Amino acid sequence: KDPAVKSELIFKISLCYRSLSLAKEAELWFKKAIKVKYPDPIAVLYYADALKMNGAFEEAAAEYQKYGKLVPGDKRAENGVKSCEMSAKWREKPTRYKVENMALFNSKDMDFCPVFAKKDYKVLYFSSNRAGSTGSSTHAVTGAGFTDLWETAQDRKGKWSEATPLGPEINTTDDEGASSLNLKGSNLYFTRCKVVKKVNMGCKLYMATKKGTGWGEALEIKITGVGDSISVGHPAISDDEMVLYFAADMQGGYGGKDIWMLRREKKGAPFIPDPVNMGPDINTPGNEVYPHIRPDGSLFFSSDYHVGMGGLDIFKATLNKQTGKWKIRNMRFPINSPADDFGIIFQGDEESGFFTSNRTGGKGGDDIYYFYLPPLEFYLTGIITDCKSEKLLAGAKVIIKGSDGLTQEMLAEADGSYKFKLEAGVDYQVSVEKEGTHLNGRGGVSTKNIEESQEFKVDICLEPIEKPIELPNIFYDLNKWDLRPESFASLDKLVITLNENPNIVIELGSHTDFRSDNKYNLELSQKRAESVVNYLIEKGIEPERLVAKGYGEEKPNVVNKANAERYSGFLAEGQVLTEAFIKKLATIEEQEVAHQINRRTEFRVLRSDYVPKKPVNVPQNLPQQQEEQDDDQY
Repeated sequence: KDPAVKSELIFKISLCYRSLSLAKEAELWFKKAIKVKYPDPIAVLYYADALKMNGAFEEAAAEYQKYGKLVPGDKRAENGVKSCEMSAKWREKPTRYKVENMALFNSKDMDFCPVFAKKDYKVLYFSSNRAGSTGSSTHAVTGAGFTDLWETAQDRKGKWSEATPLGPEINTTDDEGASSLNLKGSNLYFTRCKVVKKVNMGCKLYMATKKGTGWGEALEIKITGVGDSISVGHPAISDDEMVLYFAADMQGGYGGKDIWMLRREKKGAPFIPDPVNMGPDINTPGNEVYPHIRPDGSLFFSSDYHVGMGGLDIFKATLNKQTGKWKIRNMRFPINSPADDFGIIFQGDEESGFFTSNRTGGKGGDDIYYFYLPPLEFYLTGIITDCKSEKLLAGAKVIIKGSDGLTQEMLAEADGSYKFKLEAGVDYQVSVEKEGTHLNGRGGVSTKNIEESQEFKVDICLEPIEKPIELPNIFYDLNKWDLRPESFASLDKLVITLNENPNIVIELGSHTDFRSDNKYNLELSQKRAESVVNYLIEKGIEPERLVAKGYGEEKPNVVNKANAERYSGFLAEGQVLTEAFIKKLATIEEQEVAHQINRRTEFRVLRSDYVPKKPVNVPQNLPQQQEEQDDDQY
């Protein structure tokens, strides 16, 4: 045999399998065509497409790169490589949508393009060539039988009935396909492809109006520039019935099939026959088909050119009204797959509906799938403990206040634990009280901008009020009592603590080391304590809640666990840093450390029965939620 003839024959067999969406067979035969040196590089591109549809993303990417070298400048190579990269990523991190095959009414044949036929979403029309369809003609390319429009209804228990065909006003010996209904279900827009004496006359759009329990005569919708050689289909009517979207391959487009629209001046009037192309944001050199418009104006469609997972992918287009530009976003896995996914519809404003796919695992050729977005679930849990002893604080009152205005509270369990169910899109402030024994504690979480169910864990420890609490990082210049700016952060935290505990009165105690005489140290420490009190008053704390006390060198500090670990070479937990103890330390450096530990400012609770003169606003302590990086502009 002539090698050129052989390679041509193998390539044509490959094209047949590609046209039938039989990706496994297409992969095998395109590989053979390349092996026998079929001369057109398109075989490499189609081989890459088949590999991608079979989920072999790495191999497909390599073939797309090979095609890019053979045909520089063809964007299909670049798109293909990006598609493989994104497909692998989307499979690893799917969206929250759940997908179910509608096995109850799918058949072993082709079932596709469902539409809601009633406002209650309990009736579906869809296209099928299952047994019982009208006529015996078959498609010249696929060999599949012509399709009719079928109906199924859902009962009170949620079970879908056995499908039945629509009447003869709609279903004929011709090929009736994708359809759309107005909100009332009174006007049916659908595709009909006529064949006259075995000659394909192209596909046209028709509309029929409800008449009793059946339908009136189906009338063709006139479109300028559409003759017998041009096919249009896949109608989608807007909610106000003023705009009809459809797919067609006709002059003035951007490539293969494009999304177009027809408008009319008033409801019930004929559509203005001059079609308007949806533009290059949506339409590409490839095929854009099966439009669906939602009440919010977002347009859904399928494309084999925009970066996607398989053959046809489902995309969402959102219009920026200021710029007039459409933002295109892939619906990702599991809505999309390496196979063909198309014909999506939504149940009104809900994130649920149906679409069509020929993915593996189906019942027939094209199958109808149900999808829904399960509700997000958020929980807040944690443990309440004593900051000093780390003991569990059973019975502590935990209160959460949401930005939605709702408040919940509970007492910590015997093991110190608590748990709340949260709502999506809400900021929460958490506060904990253990009256009479501990200072209040707080925390915060936010469920805004989070797209995955999550359990937040917020453990909170409460400071016991019977012991002084040291304020870290309070600094003064030598022999001065003016606060240095680096002290403000620590004192600002004390302001928050006082606002969280509006019923406490505290003593601010300042301590010096042993150097200088006792009288001088008492005066210096008193002035330093008064400086702290004055700062707190400037921040809005009522003066009656604050007592300044200078202790000078009278109360040497006791080494705590943290300092014992930090200076383990010469200090041990529990040691009292008296003048005599410090003088016995081996080096001047060690003595200086001890002096530094003695120099401190502390606060302690004197009583907890103060009645505030004015309400206190406690600032929320909420984590900053990062916007999800939108790395998927495809």
